[in-house]
Amino acid sequence: MKITKIGIGTKNEVKVNALKETIKDYPFLAFASIVPREVPSEVAEQPKSLEETIRGAKKRAKNAFIGCDLSFGIEDGLIKVPETKTGYLNICVCAVYDVENYYLGMSSAFEYPEKIVKILFREGLDVNQAFFESGLTKNKKIGSFEGAVGILTKGRWLRADTVKQSIISALVALDNKELYSSNLKS
Repeated sequence: MKITKIGIGTKNEVKVNALKETIKDYPFLAFASIVPREVPSEVAEQPKSLEETIRGAKKRAKNAFIGCDLSFGIEDGLIKVPETKTGYLNICVCAVYDVENYYLGMSSAFEYPEKIVKILFREGLDVNQAFFESGLTKNKKIGSFEGAVGILTKGRWLRADTVKQSIISALVALDNKELYSSNLKS
C-alpha cells in the first residue's frame, strides 16, 4: 500500500506538524504530502465524553477525506474517570480514515485543575479560553502552542507529544492490517 496524499482535518500547526513528524517513521506514509483542511468536527467546541471525542475525531477525518488516500482527524476531549480529583481526564483521540475503515487511537490522559473543569462545564468554554480566563496563561491559543499539558507539566510534556501518541496508537492497526482483519474468528 502506497499512500501519496494525506488529508488532516485541521490547520492547527501543532497537529499538522505532529502528523508530519510521526509519519516519517512509517515507510508507507513517509513520502506522502499532507493537506490540512479546516473542517467541522460536528461536536461541541469542548467535547465532554469519550463518545463525543471519538465522534469528533471521526467526523474531522471523514470531512478531510477529499482527493486523498488517507485522512486524519484529531480531537481532544474530557472523559469520565472515577477516583480522579475532578472526575475527568483529558485525552486526545486520532481517527484515521481510508474510505472503508476507521483506525482509532488515544493518547495518555491527564487531569486539569478543578477550577478549569468547573469553567469548562459551568461556562461552556474550551480549554484555551478556560486557561486564559483562570489566569494560568496570557496566551489565548495555547492549543496551537505548548497546550494545557505543557503549562501543567512546565514543559516536560507538550501538546505535540499528546497528538503524536494518538497518531501512533491509531496507526497500530493500519500498520498491521493482517493482524486486525475482520475475517478473524475468535
